[in-house]
Amino acid sequence: MAEGERQAPPDSSEDAPAATQNFIIPKKEIHTVPDMGKWKRSQAYADYIGFILTLNEGVKGKKLTFEYTVSEAIEKLVALLNTLDRWIDETPPVDQPSRFGNKAYRTWYAKLDQEAESLVATVVPTHLAAAVPEVAVYLKESVGNSTRIDYGTGHEAAFAAFLCCLCKIGVLRVDDQIAIVFKVFNRYLEVMRKLQKTYRMEPAGSQGVWGLDDFQFLPFIWGSSQLIDHPYLEPRHFVDEKAVNENHKDYMFLECILFITEMKTGPFAEHSNQLWNISAVPSWSKVNQGLIRMYKAECLEKFPVIQHFKFGSLLPIHPVTSS
Repeated sequence: MAEGERQAPPDSSEDAPAATQNFIIPKKEIHTVPDMGKWKRSQAYADYIGFILTLNEGVKGKKLTFEYTVSEAIEKLVALLNTLDRWIDETPPVDQPSRFGNKAYRTWYAKLDQEAESLVATVVPTHLAAAVPEVAVYLKESVGNSTRIDYGTGHEAAFAAFLCCLCKIGVLRVDDQIAIVFKVFNRYLEVMRKLQKTYRMEPAGSQGVWGLDDFQFLPFIWGSSQLIDHPYLEPRHFVDEKAVNENHKDYMFLECILFITEMKTGPFAEHSNQLWNISAVPSWSKVNQGLIRMYKAECLEKFPVIQHFKFGSLLPIHPVTSS
C-alpha cells in the first residue's frame, strides 16, 4: 500500500532519481595516498559530509525521548537491525585459545553477506528494486571486517553512507531526520556494541588512548549537538559518573561514555585521554564544532580509513558538479 504511494511524481524533486537510473555495484577508488585528493573533491565526500551536518543540525538540543515522527521506512530499518541482533543470539561465540576476535563472528557475517540484498529489499519499494544491490554493499561494509574481526570508524561511515543512499533514492525523507539518528542509528549502535562484546572484536586502526574512542565517532558528534544549550549539563559533567547514570538514556554522548566505562578499567583520564581533554571545553557548541573538525582530520582525511570506502552511482567519485 504505502510502497505504491511512496513513488514521487517525476518533477516533484530534482533529486528523486528515475527508476531507470543506472545503479552500479560500488567499488574502491582510493588506492594510494595521492588519490585522497580525488576523494576530498568528490561528489561522494560533499554529499556524505552534508548528510552528517544536516543530521547534526536536526538533533540539536533534542533528547532521545523527544517526540518525532516514525515513518514506515524507519520501522523497516529498525526491523532489519533487529534481525542482525537476533542472528548474534543464534551464533554464540566458539571456544578458542585467542581471547580476541572470536571466529563465530565469521559465521554471523557470512549470513549477512548472503542475506544483505534481501534484507535491503524489505526497506526499498519495488519500483526502486534496481538500487538494492548498490545500497546493500554499504550495509555489508558497516558491521566490521570478517577477515580481521575488527570494527572501526570506517565501518561506521559505511552505515552512514547506507542511510545517505536511502535518502538519495527517496526511501528516507527530510522529515525522517530525527528518527534516522535517534531510532535507526541508535539501534545500529546497540547492535554494534553487542557484536563488539560478543565476539571480542578488535578496534580497526585504533589510536589507543590518543583516539577519541576505539570504535565510534558519529554518536559523539550528534550526541554533543543534542546537548547544545542544555540548562545544566556541561561538558565537564560527562566525566561525572552520577550525571552519566542519570542522563544516558536521553543523550547519545553519555550512552557512549557509559559503554566506555563498562568496557575499560582504570582512571578515565588514562584510558580516554582525548575525551578527558574535551571535558574541559566550556560549551557543547564548541565541543560539537571541534569534533566535526576532528572527524574530518582523523577519519575522513586518513588514507587507512578511506582506502576501504566504496563509490557507486549514489556516492560517486567524480568531482562535485555545481548545481
